Amino acid sequence: MRVGITGHSNLVPECVPAVQAAITEALERLGTTLVGVTCLAPGADQVFARAVLALGGEVEVVLPALDYRDRLKPHQVADYDELRAAATVVSVLPHMSSGRLAYVAANERMLASVELLVAVWDGVPAQGKGGTADVVEQARASGVPIEVVWPDGARRKP
Repeated sequence: MRVGITGHSNLVPECVPAVQAAITEALERLGTTLVGVTCLAPGADQVFARAVLALGGEVEVVLPALDYRDRLKPHQVADYDELRAAATVVSVLPHMSSGRLAYVAANERMLASVELLVAVWDGVPAQGKGGTADVVEQARASGVPIEVVWPDGARRKP
């Protein structure tokens, strides 16, 4: 089964284990071989990728732009590189630079290729294109089922 991810990139580090456990539980309930589709953004996307890999699934990466890795903060590069190396398929969109347009295009590509969307989402309405709530809205509009994951104690950095 092909499962996509959208979620907050600014999760508070202390809540990551609870988020990972909730994602793992949601994926285990599917009871099938998994292909996780992600942009490998810091936060929810990377937690999801680790859960998919831990369950023996494959990870496909949709990179929004050619400079995506270069736009990461220095402390985020090692985790990104580790997970990208574990990915079985990498698709790079033709945008030269990361930004809202590239993220929207990557989310559209991901949604078009999945049977379920996991959303690590606090329920706050969309504050612009390309964010978590916007992707949830797009999934609803296109008929992609959504599994919202927001365990007790989950929080975002302000």
